[in-house]
Amino acid sequence: MRGDTLKLISWNVNGLRAVVKKDFIETFNTLNADIFSVQETKLHQDQIDLELPGYHQYFFDAIRKGYSGTAVFTKEEPINVTCGLGIEDLDTEGRTLTLEFPKFYLINSYSPNSQQELKRLDFKLSYNDALHDYMKKLSEKKPVILCGDLNVAHKEIDLKNDKTNHHNPGFSDEERQKFTELLDDGFVDSFRYLHPEEVKYSWWSYRFNARKNNSGWRIDYFVVSENGKNMIDKAEILNDIYGSDHCPIELDLNLEE
Repeated sequence: MRGDTLKLISWNVNGLRAVVKKDFIETFNTLNADIFSVQETKLHQDQIDLELPGYHQYFFDAIRKGYSGTAVFTKEEPINVTCGLGIEDLDTEGRTLTLEFPKFYLINSYSPNSQQELKRLDFKLSYNDALHDYMKKLSEKKPVILCGDLNVAHKEIDLKNDKTNHHNPGFSDEERQKFTELLDDGFVDSFRYLHPEEVKYSWWSYRFNARKNNSGWRIDYFVVSENGKNMIDKAEILNDIYGSDHCPIELDLNLEE
């Protein structure tokens, strides 16, 4: 913590062991976040010996090895840590990790991909509904910050080729509507709140030189409950940082009373 400012980073690393073999530690140290959330760890915690001096480490692993998973590294020890949403069918893939701090809840989410031909859309929508209900309930107690790869581009501005991707995974009407419903129910997309017209992406396919051509999607978010909106100080997409098919995103909070 820097005075009354808290720096949060979220990054889908697409395999924590893989990114550690690249520049993850150097990037981690340079960013110097107070809370650093990662998605798609693709491991069980006992499969990695990660030295991050000064940080508490919390993992929620998928039952299936090498798949999904979330983790949070935080300088301040949380009051409480909760793995999952409390719904067995939705909690086997290590997708939701909640840390309670004195002034807010942090939820790290790796939302399901609805997959080709939307074959997992029903599972994705069930997850979204359960996460929405969970966030709403927690927000009655204190502000909620949701971070992570939500696997949806909300508006046309949030992806390069909106017309050709309409109805594709991550840009189906159903997924976009669920995100709209969340925002309409008292939550704020922090990047769009501060940058209403800025075009910036957080994920690029490994195919067709997508990142070189900046043909991307904005599918990584910090979403803040309305009762915490006044804490939003800065929201950025750090698209000059490599190592994954996603780049990190940043949220700075002002915790002054």
